[in-house]
Amino acid sequence: MSSLALSVLLSLVSAVAYAAAAIVQERVAVGASGGPSSLLRDVRWWVAVGLSGVGGLLHVVALAYGPLSLVQPLGALTIVFALPMAALFARGAVRAGPGAGRVADPAAWRGALSATAGLAGLLALTGPAADSRPPGADGRTVLAAVAFGAIAVLFLLARRVRRPVLRGVVLAAGSGVAFGVASVFTKIAAEALEVLPGRGTSGLLPAVLVTAGLAVTGLLMSQASYRGAGLAAPLATVTVVNPVVAAAVGIGLFDERFRFGTAGTALALVCGAVAASGLVLLTTRRQPVPATVLVSDRDAMRPEVGERIDVGAVPRARAHLEVEVRPGAVAGGS
Repeated sequence: MSSLALSVLLSLVSAVAYAAAAIVQERVAVGASGGPSSLLRDVRWWVAVGLSGVGGLLHVVALAYGPLSLVQPLGALTIVFALPMAALFARGAVRAGPGAGRVADPAAWRGALSATAGLAGLLALTGPAADSRPPGADGRTVLAAVAFGAIAVLFLLARRVRRPVLRGVVLAAGSGVAFGVASVFTKIAAEALEVLPGRGTSGLLPAVLVTAGLAVTGLLMSQASYRGAGLAAPLATVTVVNPVVAAAVGIGLFDERFRFGTAGTALALVCGAVAASGLVLLTTRRQPVPATVLVSDRDAMRPEVGERIDVGAVPRARAHLEVEVRPGAVAGGS
């Protein structure tokens, strides 16, 4: 197998690992009842963390065998893999809890594909500088301060947003900022080792600590973004914001440029608009109605048009029957 083919294979497997991690995180968010400390006791959450670690490791190895212009756009396939995987997971679940069965609708697919296509084009147009050097201590300090400040603003903004999908997107944007800047600090540390060999690793400690802090912050905000927002919108937001932030910082600090000069810059703006339109579509689309609602025999509800009632949720009921009320007709199924 050639190095290029191996890089593509590793990139695809990395995207699948990230997609699986996001699906597990969303399921954890659906059933979560406590704060962040409860995550430490949830085995599923640790599985998601492990899958994310595997995805990150495979991504790094893929970069060792293939060019950045190929590996980075392939990473954008995470959301494309996640939607059908989530659909399969939802179909295989038996009597899942509230929120189950949120299979991606056509609007989610359109938004996800637009975001992925725009991001892939944007990343493919971003090229490394011919001679880049890691920024100095002052530049790293400013970058860390701006990153944590932006994350704090997004977190506080999310607390004031009532709509679950929009709140999830804002939290996911904060997570994307954290992961994107963490990638930059990882690159700074790696290039510092190459540029300053034999100088020891004491100067790398601040970069390592900042990277760890950003990674943990990004993971927790990503987990929180899935609560009540489903899978597609938060995952697409993280998938887009993460590399876009990293690319923007690369252009500002590492003197990276868009390929093909002015034409490439214009095309990059178009790709950015396509990715943004996909995120807007995911954010503004109507959330799928959960497949069931819980009712009790003491609190009878008069069904509305289009409403689904899980009769199996009624206490002492033995049969699992789902009823959908339609104008002039009632349809039922097990």
